[in-house]
Amino acid sequence: QVQLVESGGGFVQPGGSLRLSCAASGSVFSIDDMGWYRQAPGKERELVARISSGGSTDYVDSVKGRFTISRDNAKNAVTVYLQMNSLKPEGTAVYYCKAEYRVFSFSKLFGSWGQGTQVTVSS
Repeated sequence: QVQLVESGGGFVQPGGSLRLSCAASGSVFSIDDMGWYRQAPGKERELVARISSGGSTDYVDSVKGRFTISRDNAKNAVTVYLQMNSLKPEGTAVYYCKAEYRVFSFSKLFGSWGQGTQVTVSS
């Protein structure tokens, strides 16, 4: 199984920046796609950005050009970052990290979630 530890949330004024980090570790065959999701009060959790093991990225339209996802790969330990610039009040949410992984080379993909980190954008 993969354990995820998130950090970097906090309070920021509109237009400000924050950087989220998520450290993934575990004795598995591979850690594949990783992503950041967010859930605002009263809303469903949504994908914000994701990155493949090879570095391909995908973003929700509302954050394109402002957020950047990146990752550092090591055997059985991966750190993924979300650099958030020009933050807007609608970015206020709990941000969750997710990792997809394979226990063995031939196994299906499993998913693990982090505990979430609060991001509040307000003046």
